[in-house]
Amino acid sequence: MAEAIALVDYGAGNLHSVHNALKAAGAGHVTVTADTALVKGAQRIVLPGVGSFRTCYEGLTGIPGMVEALERRVLEDGVPFLGICVGMQLLATQGLEHGTSPGLGWIPGEVRPIERTDPAIKVPHMGWNDVALARQQQRGDLLEAGEAYFLHSFHFQPDNGRDIAAMTDHGGGLVAAVARENILGVQFHPEKSQRYGLALLERFLEWRP
Repeated sequence: MAEAIALVDYGAGNLHSVHNALKAAGAGHVTVTADTALVKGAQRIVLPGVGSFRTCYEGLTGIPGMVEALERRVLEDGVPFLGICVGMQLLATQGLEHGTSPGLGWIPGEVRPIERTDPAIKVPHMGWNDVALARQQQRGDLLEAGEAYFLHSFHFQPDNGRDIAAMTDHGGGLVAAVARENILGVQFHPEKSQRYGLALLERFLEWRP
């Protein structure tokens, strides 16, 4: 029986592309849903996100019981979770986009604007860039070094460096991925990262944290 995968629809994700990428990676049963009952029954959960931190957080919390359903399934039951772009940033304690806004707080830290330290550095950070594994992730079997597609103006700074799974460089180091137990968040877009992104999704579907 194919695993039930919930792709959370809260009005702030590139759902069609992520759904297609998961299917191309071999997912048998992906449901795009805002139904908390389906989230509570899912064996894997994907939280996409496009737009501002505040708008995404308000969209997620605007679905009655959704945050509680996610916390029960991910934090208590330990099912594999993947956050993409702003879906990764929402793991933070708070974000500073359009004022200070709370996040889920699953991985303590803050989402801050990318600082333009060099006039040649463009913001948003857009396009292909390296994904370099953090030292403590070298033994990991989920993330691999490579190149992925990024599009963001804000970046996640975790409080604890041990939560950083990968870095990229754009006028200085930026966090490309965070990880803690059964939780993985990636700043880049796997669904736009061609073979590199598809391979990551394939590993996510087989992940047994």
